[in-house]
Amino acid sequence: MGVRRRAWGAARLFGGALILAAVVWWVGPAAFLDGLRGIGPGTLLAALAIGALTTFLCAWRWRVVAAALGVGLPLADATAAYYRSQFLNSALPGGVLGDVHRGLRHGIDAGDLGRGLRAVFWERVAGQVVQAAVAVAVLLALPSPVQAAMPAVAAAGVAAVGLLLLTGRGVVRHGPIRLAGAFRAAAVEGRGVLLRPPAVRPVLITSVLVVAGHVAMFLLAAHAAGVDGAPEQLLPLALVVLLAAGIPLNVGGWGPREGAAAWIFSATQWGAGAGAAVATAFGVLTLVAVLPGAAVLLAGRQRPRAVPPAAPRPEPLAGVVPGGTREDGAAHG
Repeated sequence: MGVRRRAWGAARLFGGALILAAVVWWVGPAAFLDGLRGIGPGTLLAALAIGALTTFLCAWRWRVVAAALGVGLPLADATAAYYRSQFLNSALPGGVLGDVHRGLRHGIDAGDLGRGLRAVFWERVAGQVVQAAVAVAVLLALPSPVQAAMPAVAAAGVAAVGLLLLTGRGVVRHGPIRLAGAFRAAAVEGRGVLLRPPAVRPVLITSVLVVAGHVAMFLLAAHAAGVDGAPEQLLPLALVVLLAAGIPLNVGGWGPREGAAAWIFSATQWGAGAGAAVATAFGVLTLVAVLPGAAVLLAGRQRPRAVPPAAPRPEPLAGVVPGGTREDGAAHG
């Protein structure tokens, strides 16, 4: 297992570096420098402000999901931890180590490592699902280089989700007992965490607003790179780049984002070089926006953490026993 994990980590780094090298070969290094020239103090301050808002919203979403699992945390602590995780995601290879660290720290503090990690997992799943749904809706509605292909993409996505659900149901009914139990527990917990009335609305609203914040950061980067298109022109491009940024084949976030930007912009009047320039500016502004996380990380290392007194185990999710199954055996809606 350790060998496989190291091999996957190396493959992610190699994949991100290969994509980045291909983009540099395609558009030339000057395009990346063009993305840096327009970044001034005002742009950096705006990036910090957008980053503060999106981080606060992400922390709120995480807090809601964690509370649904019975391991809630104060909003101030959630915001600081989210800043730290975003900085680690940007500074370390792979783009997910900060989230793992966030889940581990929260699980240890809450006295339930499993729930701490699963709270981060479900929070990230919610954010990615909403972002994908917003992207599909916008790309279907607004003109873009990929609009003609979007009906087929949307149909393929629906078919893939249906196949996944059918496969999961088959595993639950006919698979090995341990695997079936794990699938059943995950399904029950996912529905209970993300679809309960107290959670579904704040998770949905914060996720949509976070996507809007990322788009605003992209538009800021486009302006800094000298690409001043109308919002309805840049919005579809931004969402394509944001989807690519979530692909875990990257070097500190760099790789697929730049590749997708160069590719999608190559079909517009601006060209592939402009896409690489915008992606470069976007990457720099995103890093600046999460720099407060470095201060949080440094403060946490300098201040010794007190060991909290033993606390009673948090109440499980309503209707779910600690093993992850319903007490009455029924599905949680």
